Order: sequence, then structure tokens, then C-alpha cells
Amino acid sequence: MKKFIRIASGQGYWGDRFDAPIDQVREGDVDYLVMDYLAEVTMSIMQKQKMRDPSVGYAKDFVPLMETLLPLLVEKNVTLITNAGGVNPVACMLAIREIAERKGFTGLKIAAVYGDDILNQLDSLISSGNNLKNMETGDDLSTVRKQVSSANVYFGARPVVEALEQGAQVIVTGRVTDTGISLAPMVHEFGWKWDDWDKLATGVIGGHINECGAQGSGGNFFAGWKDVPNMERIGFPIVEAYPDGHLVVTKHESLGGLVSEQTIKEQLLYELGNPADYITPDCVADFTSIQLKEEAPNRVKVFGIKGFPDTPFYKVSISYFDGYTSIGQLTYTWPDALQKAQKADEIIRKRLEYLGLKFDDIYTEFLGYNACGGDTAPPIENPNEVVLHIGVRGHNYKEMNKFSREVIPLVLTGPPTVTGFGGGRPKVREVIAYWPALLRKETVEPKVLTIEVI
Repeated sequence: MKKFIRIASGQGYWGDRFDAPIDQVREGDVDYLVMDYLAEVTMSIMQKQKMRDPSVGYAKDFVPLMETLLPLLVEKNVTLITNAGGVNPVACMLAIREIAERKGFTGLKIAAVYGDDILNQLDSLISSGNNLKNMETGDDLSTVRKQVSSANVYFGARPVVEALEQGAQVIVTGRVTDTGISLAPMVHEFGWKWDDWDKLATGVIGGHINECGAQGSGGNFFAGWKDVPNMERIGFPIVEAYPDGHLVVTKHESLGGLVSEQTIKEQLLYELGNPADYITPDCVADFTSIQLKEEAPNRVKVFGIKGFPDTPFYKVSISYFDGYTSIGQLTYTWPDALQKAQKADEIIRKRLEYLGLKFDDIYTEFLGYNACGGDTAPPIENPNEVVLHIGVRGHNYKEMNKFSREVIPLVLTGPPTVTGFGGGRPKVREVIAYWPALLRKETVEPKVLTIEVI
């Protein structure tokens, strides 16, 4: 058994910095690289892509990245675990195999973890009594079934551990939890038992620190962003995991960024509900038990974590079509920029009323004045410029289009000194809403497919 393993974060979301995972492997020793690509809306986007072309449905920019990253992984014997597979992890795995074959990496094992996509099973689940009630409203899924565009179960670390035990060096998953891809290497390397709740919770905490990339190492750092060095090449966090169930969070010294008690505390509070009851498919972690100790610059020990048994349910992330939105903007300059923007807002609203257009919602912001802070923001007496940001939401596409034709005419029919209209009419876009639900674990089974490059 290794004395410890180093698990490097290489991606916080689909669209994160392209060269961060390359730096994580190239700039120092790591054993594992984990890359988190998925969010609720991401699954819907990928499902639409797959419906148009069955060979896609995964993070498109991940495969080009592997042209550069895969040789580094092979050279330095680093194992990659990523949920970039989206709704088509097998297709993503095959795309990586093509790269490996072209580069001559024989013997390389690549695995896909799938089975989380239950879109085609929804009707049978509903008919058998699995109503997939909305966790927030209590409504049955049948009320929006026809509008559903994606449905994915959140698997945990178990199928990833299975892929590791089969010798896979590159593991591409579907909707595996952000924490699960970091927990799996610890279970695999240290032989942790699936009922050793404190250690599993430690792995979950490590995954939570890793999941958002540089947000754990000085990025988006509210308390001290001015003191973070070299943010242009910020080093993503690395979790050193130890068999006894403690962690040390660090980063490569050659890269920028900052790992401190404060950066870790901020990340621990990210996307957190009840801190004593952080539920994952693998265990329940108690964030109130976490203890931190800054051992040295850019080295924070994480220990004392308590965990509890997992629940009998998987969380299901479902997305569905819920109408349209259209958002337009115009910029008004000094003098009287705010008053001009307010007058333009008044004109648009009266025009909508005159035309008999009705929407579910209409909302206005004045960017540069109080869009973020509202009434809590310090007053600005005479701003240099204000951006009118006005949007509507509804289910009638024709009426949405009519709204989109009412913004640009204000260039000549409204207040003066207006700019920022070069993009033309605002577009009408679909609204994809989120439906969280629960499903008993015995209802769905994760699958692992491992192939070897020959």
C-alpha cells in the first residue's frame, strides 16, 4: 500500500481553462487526475446533441485535449478519471481509443462507466409506480413527462472503483458525482471498506475540495483575492490522501494560486445545504466535523471527519422544456444615464401593453447601477453609463418574437445617447428547467466496460 496518493483537480466545469489539466500532470508528481465537466443543464445540452448524432453527447472539447494530455498520462503513469462522457461515455471512450491507437499506446486500458441515463426508462418507471416526484414541489413527473429532455442518475464511486480494479488508466463516466471521482482512487488504493463511513466521508470531502478546480486554490476567492499570486497561471488543487483517513490539500509550487485555511473553508461552503447532512451515493458526510490545520505555506491538513451510512436512494437529475426567454439590452451614457435607461424600460413595457402581449415574467435590471446589489448597493448619483437589461419569459413563441422586435427600435424612438445595439434583436431561447427526484438504488445498475488498446 502506498503511503499516500496525490489526486489532482484538472477541471471545475465544462468550459474551464484548457491547459490546467496539462499543467497538473506536467508540473509535478501526481497519481490521479480528476476532471469534472457536468452540471444539470449540461446533461440536457449533451442529450440534444446525441439525439441529432448518436456518436456524440459528451464534452466535445475533452477529446481534442486528449491529443496533448494522453501522452503525458502514459509517460508519467497518471490515471485519469472524468465524467466528460456526459450522456454517451462509451462513444467518448471509443474516441479516446482512436487517439491511443494512432499514437501507438498499446496495452492501455480505457473504461466507460454508464447506465445512469434513464431517459428511455421513464415511462416504464412511471407505470410501475416510480413517480419520480419533484423533491421541491412534490409533483409527479407525469405532469411534465412530454417536455423531458434528459434524465440521469447520480452514481457514486463504486463503478469507478470497479474500473480501477480492472486496470483502466483512463476512465470516462456519465453522471458520476463530482465527489465520487476523487473518492474512488482512495477506496481502490487503500482498500477502504464500503461501510467505513468516516474514511468514505473523508474521500467525499476531498472530492468536494477538488470538484471546482481553482476555486479551492485561490480562484473566486472572496476573502483575499487581491493576495493570490500569479492568477494568470493559477495552480489547481491537489488532494494528498492518506490511508488513515486524513488529507492534505496543496498545489504545485511552480504554479500560481493559494491554498490556505481560508480558501479551503470557502470551497467547503460551496453548494452546501445542511452541513451536518451532506448526502452522496456513497455515504453521508458531516461537514461540521471537519478540522483544518495549515501545516506550511500551500499545505492544509483536513482531518477529524465523521461519516454515516448512505441512503437507499440515488438522486436523479431531470431536465425539461419550460417555455422561452428573450433578453435584450441597450447602453445609455452620461448625462442622465440612469433616467434614460429607466425611460426606455417604461416605453418597452407600455409598448408590450399596447400590443396586448402577455408573459409569465418580465424583469428589468440596470447594469452598472444596482443589478447585483439592488437596494443594498451604495447609491450612485450620476453614473457614466447604465445598461438596460430587460427580459421576458413565456410559453408563446410568437409573442416572444414580438418582444424581441421592440428593443432595437428604441435607438431612434427612445431616449438619446444610446449604444450597445450592434448585436441586433435579442434571440428567443428555450428555457430548460430542473427537476430533482429520488430513485431507489436497486432500480438501476451502473455498468462498466473496459477495453484494451492493441
